[in-house]
Amino acid sequence: MESWELGEWYGEFLDALNRHDLEAVRSLIDPGVRRAHLPRGGEAWIADLGEFFHAFPDWRWKRIQLVIEDDRIAAHLRGSGTHSGHYRDIAPTRRHVNVAEFAIYRVTNGRIAEFSGSSDAELRAQLA
Repeated sequence: MESWELGEWYGEFLDALNRHDLEAVRSLIDPGVRRAHLPRGGEAWIADLGEFFHAFPDWRWKRIQLVIEDDRIAAHLRGSGTHSGHYRDIAPTRRHVNVAEFAIYRVTNGRIAEFSGSSDAELRAQLA
């Protein structure tokens, strides 16, 4: 993909995430996707997102900055939502949280093959 195509592709990916459309997200990630420090595979990622969206049903990401080089995307995002369901070991707090996120993706054949991103430490700190 050309850089501009990868930028448009990322816009579609972010839109699917913001709609909480797990089927659309599934179509944009490789079934064998590797995620840094997280379980491998598309189904594990979809399961994690499903749990996250249950905990934060109004969660949305806003793109701040995007850098594209070859098959890599570096994204600076702002994520926010209200904690209204269990998140990992934290009972619902009803707090609205707003966090900076950084992610790096490798995209092959229109699907995410590798992902690494900032941890959820900032999110957990706001829920404590």
